Amino acid sequence: MMKINSKPVQRAITLTVLIALIAGSVVPSFGHVQRRRARRTVTRTVIRASTPVIRRFTIPADTTMRVRMNEKISSGAVRVNDRFTTTVVDPVYVSGVEVVPAGSIVNGRVTSVEKAGRKSKAGAMGVGFVSIQTPHGATYPINGSLINVSGSTEEYDDEGQVTGRSATRRNAVFIGGGAATGAVIGAIAGGGKGAGVGAGVGAGLGIAGALLSRGKEAVVEPGTEFGVILNRGVTLPASNVR
Repeated sequence: MMKINSKPVQRAITLTVLIALIAGSVVPSFGHVQRRRARRTVTRTVIRASTPVIRRFTIPADTTMRVRMNEKISSGAVRVNDRFTTTVVDPVYVSGVEVVPAGSIVNGRVTSVEKAGRKSKAGAMGVGFVSIQTPHGATYPINGSLINVSGSTEEYDDEGQVTGRSATRRNAVFIGGGAATGAVIGAIAGGGKGAGVGAGVGAGLGIAGALLSRGKEAVVEPGTEFGVILNRGVTLPASNVR
């Protein structure tokens, strides 16, 4: 039996104790390092795209847009509040920036109807314009009236917009015309609802009697061009904003 006080035994015991002490100090330290590594916070940088500033422009009142009729309407068939659409022919600019592109849709509605009498009067239709839809799909409310842009009494500014010289031209309706045209545009005498429409319509509208045909309905065919004059200004973004 080996004596415990022998030198080899004492050396073995001492070595065992040293190994145990070293292991006891290293293992907690390693665990502490692992916990420190696990607690480290990972910082990520997220770059967000900035929102572009949308520029808006106000189209002033009295601006006239040239539009083209999309559907056929007739004083003999339509009713008040019936809807129709037109297409903008020429773009509208404000300060050199295109605000209403060609191809935009201007929505209209029938505001008054007077059917033609067999012998006494031509038919007539009053219309108004309530909204505009751009090719990008955005729709904006407007307050617009019918105006004739085919005569020489309108002026074109340097941006291609048509400006009427007289506010009385807002009182305009489609009137039953002769063989050459289904309807002519004229201002209603007095400005009241239905005023000037009837047997004396030629004098009230200042339209040559040859253009009017008693007993004829006012018919506006697809492709007919006329003007929409804004009664109030409207604010829209530039047309390149989607």
